Amino acid sequence: MEQDKHQGWELATFAGGCFWCMVQPFDELPGIHSIVSGYTGGHTEHPTYEEVGTETTGHYEAVQIAFDPIVFPYERLLDIYWQLIDPTDAGGQFMDRGNSYRTAIFVHSGEQRAKAEASKRELAASGRFKGNIVTEILPAGPFYPAEDEHQDYYKTHRYDYNLYHEGSGRGTFAEKYWRRKQDDAELRKRLTRLQYEVTQHGADEPPYENAYWNNEREGIYVDVVNGDPLFCSRDQFDAGTGLPAFTQPIHEGFLRRKADLRSGKARTALYGRLSGSYLGHLFHDGPPPARQHYQVNSAALRFVPREELDREGYGKYTELFEGE
Repeated sequence: MEQDKHQGWELATFAGGCFWCMVQPFDELPGIHSIVSGYTGGHTEHPTYEEVGTETTGHYEAVQIAFDPIVFPYERLLDIYWQLIDPTDAGGQFMDRGNSYRTAIFVHSGEQRAKAEASKRELAASGRFKGNIVTEILPAGPFYPAEDEHQDYYKTHRYDYNLYHEGSGRGTFAEKYWRRKQDDAELRKRLTRLQYEVTQHGADEPPYENAYWNNEREGIYVDVVNGDPLFCSRDQFDAGTGLPAFTQPIHEGFLRRKADLRSGKARTALYGRLSGSYLGHLFHDGPPPARQHYQVNSAALRFVPREELDREGYGKYTELFEGE
């Protein structure tokens, strides 16, 4: 297994069309240590952006991710990757045409190849796309970082990036193929009516009439939709609101903050970053020193008791209860 210089870290390399659009979806997730935009798969050394754009180098635009597989497994990177691309398009991606914009998964080990191939087969069998899945799985080779101006483009050129991303059609494509009526129907079957209304329609539970507002057991709370670990019972406190309250999340990267004006005043709403589920709100009236108060609906959470963490695949989080 090819590894980053830090013990235990691995590399994942994905080509998904314009590399400007392939950074933000992975960036700042737990276990993601770096994302580099660059060129790979071609026959020239140290190519430039202009050279790759001539379609004569054989290189793909790609991103290389250094990650901790214990915190964020390779399979989850693959899940995100498939939702960023049109895997049926062999001639480029969206508005960008040419071989340098083709899709490919460059694997760094036999283990990664097996997981990538299994993921590709599963996608093909799902019937989500009518065309053949043409994204190739190729051995990783030399990777050449792109020029500085192309690194973290979504941060350094925010206006240009947003304009480009909107015009590319990526978002519309993802909505069509990954948020289908069938997907919503399946979610309705998995969740209770209250869980669905809270997570999908932004409803809030009544105070004191919810499952976890006064929970005293030790364990972690995970996203009821996709299982991401969100909060630890060690960080739960009584805010006097009758709703679960926490001073901090387990991983900030699993949360997304959005402005919420529904109550007539500006508030900060909390959502699951990968699930898209509405969770609750962030206030700044919690205990010192940080004074953060994550107010979360019980219906958006599932509690995993401390003694069940290993059995349910959350064994890593037993360390949160060490040093009593």
